[in-house]
Amino acid sequence: MIDHATARTVLDRLRSAPPLVGCITNSVVTNFTANVLLALGAAPAMVDIIGEAGPFAATADGQLINVGTPTPEQRGASMDAAVAARRAGTPWVLDPVAVGTLVQRTALAHRLIAQRPTAVRGNASEIIALAGSGTGGRGVESADGVESALDAARSLAERFGPVVAVSGPVDAIVSSDRVVRVGGGSAMLTRVTGGGCALGAVLAAFLAAGRAVGVDALEAVAAAHVVYSAAAEIAERSSSGPGSFQPAFLDALASVDGAELERIPLS
Repeated sequence: MIDHATARTVLDRLRSAPPLVGCITNSVVTNFTANVLLALGAAPAMVDIIGEAGPFAATADGQLINVGTPTPEQRGASMDAAVAARRAGTPWVLDPVAVGTLVQRTALAHRLIAQRPTAVRGNASEIIALAGSGTGGRGVESADGVESALDAARSLAERFGPVVAVSGPVDAIVSSDRVVRVGGGSAMLTRVTGGGCALGAVLAAFLAAGRAVGVDALEAVAAAHVVYSAAAEIAERSSSGPGSFQPAFLDALASVDGAELERIPLS
């Protein structure tokens, strides 16, 4: 079972051997996502055009595919990257942003999950819609609670194989036979652009680092959530609002250590 020591082990590996993480993500969060990865110690690469995304995903240590602003070019690049990552064995993460409410990205996300991502990360409404049992939330905001998405998450895990991370006040990390819950964090993450989307990239980095030290996908994803929540708590204590929270969060990601990780509820 995942514990705080595992989270520290994966974080230490990430910092000592920075994984190269390919990111196909939405235009609203590109800069913040890259900075989050850099703060942790990973190496981001925003490779999102047809002809480059596939070959890059095949050689990267981890890959994120986020469907937040799916231009025609990004849609093609996303499919190329997903196919290449699956064939090469590169761990990759699908973030189904606003799936269920918008037609084009919903169809794309269904095609992508058929390529068997290592992990899927979304809010409860996105996970329920991706599983085919709901119509999504209010744009990128969830209209459902985390616990109500557990059956949908388990269904996705059983049908397509990924670990499914459902984000909320208490995150649930779900496989076909296990559920891990990670508490803590800060509501400030919902008041800055990219708090959830950047987490998808962090999952890709932790999956790569976890693989290198023999940590399975569910434990690596849970470890990423523990580190992210701990950094958010540190940042909230030293900030006065969303404007100061964002740089404080980057600083916290760079410095978070074992003592802070131990404070995060984990079950």
